Amino acid sequence: MTCPRPQTAAYAMLALVMLLWAGNSIVARAVHDAIPPFFLALLRWTGALMVVAPLAARHFAADRAAIARSWPVIVLLGLLGVAAFNAFLYSGLRYTTASNGMLLQAAIPALVLIVDFVMFRARAGIGAILGVMLSTFGVVIIVFQGQLTALSQVTFNRGDALILGGVVTWAFYTSLLRLRPKLHGQSFLAVTFAIGVVTMLPLAATEWREIATMHFTAQVIGAVIYVALLPSVVAYTLFNAAVATVGPAKAGQAITLMPLFGALLAAFTLGEQLHGHQLAGMTLILSGIVLSALVRGRGATIDPARG
Repeated sequence: MTCPRPQTAAYAMLALVMLLWAGNSIVARAVHDAIPPFFLALLRWTGALMVVAPLAARHFAADRAAIARSWPVIVLLGLLGVAAFNAFLYSGLRYTTASNGMLLQAAIPALVLIVDFVMFRARAGIGAILGVMLSTFGVVIIVFQGQLTALSQVTFNRGDALILGGVVTWAFYTSLLRLRPKLHGQSFLAVTFAIGVVTMLPLAATEWREIATMHFTAQVIGAVIYVALLPSVVAYTLFNAAVATVGPAKAGQAITLMPLFGALLAAFTLGEQLHGHQLAGMTLILSGIVLSALVRGRGATIDPARG
């Protein structure tokens, strides 16, 4: 069985999304001492909104009724997927290791399956479950460098707890995207990005002392431009469209690509060598995603026309 063309395109979009989000984590970690996390999130969503709002303006007239009718769902999605997840992620990256962060985010696909079942009674097929397990095992191999005995030595700090909060909110966001109202994708992004800005304003205000002593170096400015454009405008557009095509569970599983891309980015940008355990983990991750894609699940489908 082969994937229909729309699904093939959706998986290609998800791969690009995970590459951009892997870069988001690397960039956020690189400037964690130079810019406070809530202020970085505020600048990210303000910049993204400035890009999306002019594009969405021409669609607002047609979408105004849908927005007014479905505002509770839109606000919930904006709070979960835009505001809360990124606040947790940027805050957590100040305190935790990259290995722990990747391990925790690898729990997202399984959590999406659980949320799908609990909230919508969407049952995943055995192929989807096996695919998630296979990909997650690949992530564990990469994180622990092939030495699974290192699992007993894992310790968790408040940064891990923060990222775990982000993992939970993202699982709910992915599953709840099935409730997204029928409005243009740019309108949806503009409204949810605006929710992110409004939410981050009071949180960033608590960091005023750090903000007052900041230096807007070329590195900081470049980081803000990157997170505002690529992981935000581009990645959220593609992710929302992909969820509409392949459904929350399969889209959620793509998160296991992030450690793979993280290792590749480190190899190309930092000159780090790829090792055998990383290649083995990458093979398992890709095999799990392919298995999940090729086996037809029993879960509810999403209307691909949305967006």
